[in-house]
Amino acid sequence: MTEVVIPTPGSDLRGYLAAPEGSAPRPGVVVVFDIGGMSQDARNQADWLAGEGYLALLPDIFRGRSPIRSLPPMTRGFRARTGPMFDDLDASRVWLAGRADCTGRVGVIGFCMGGGFAMLLSAGHGFAASSINYGGRPPADALRLFRGACPIVASYGARDWTQRGAAARLDHVLTVLGIDHDVKEYPGAGHAFLNDHRGAGDPVPWYFKPLAGLPGMSYQPTAAADARRRIIAFFDRNLRGVPASAG
Repeated sequence: MTEVVIPTPGSDLRGYLAAPEGSAPRPGVVVVFDIGGMSQDARNQADWLAGEGYLALLPDIFRGRSPIRSLPPMTRGFRARTGPMFDDLDASRVWLAGRADCTGRVGVIGFCMGGGFAMLLSAGHGFAASSINYGGRPPADALRLFRGACPIVASYGARDWTQRGAAARLDHVLTVLGIDHDVKEYPGAGHAFLNDHRGAGDPVPWYFKPLAGLPGMSYQPTAAADARRRIIAFFDRNLRGVPASAG
């Protein structure tokens, strides 16, 4: 596990690289953090993927800025579906795919805000698989957005009041388009059920404390374990070529 520098057309982009043991080339995964930024929980997500045999890169798309200062450019980027953060994620995929220890096949995984990026990156950005975790409700033009998308595995919590109906709509759109997918909504889980910030020892910024106390906004280990199992099986099939029955 090491800090790395990724060349970009502008200034260099810093990131965290978690690599599996051994020297054989592995598939890569670009990890997109939640609004907490380069937290210990985000690094733990990369470490988990490395433990499952993936070369996992967590780029600092906030570029050292605080989450609160990063909200305006993030919001503008989401609306335009382009911008510096998208450029950084594209550069991260290219850098990861070009490494000697990568097979060249790269997926993307995101959580909350990062799940929104994973959704928008699933078509036209060169990723071979996308894992969307409570990444928002598909937009009104979802049939156009997801046309030609890579295979998608998505996880939502039924107690997540911020994204009611998102899983059902995503499943419907991907079915209509014939996109390989696995979408699941967990009855006992809410928002951020895969992010264990408290267990990772991450401090809660003052501007997030009101949200942290709301119901349905916390880590749920049972749902998280099942979601991780599904994500790895899906990545194994689409990034490694492992048959579903062997996943």
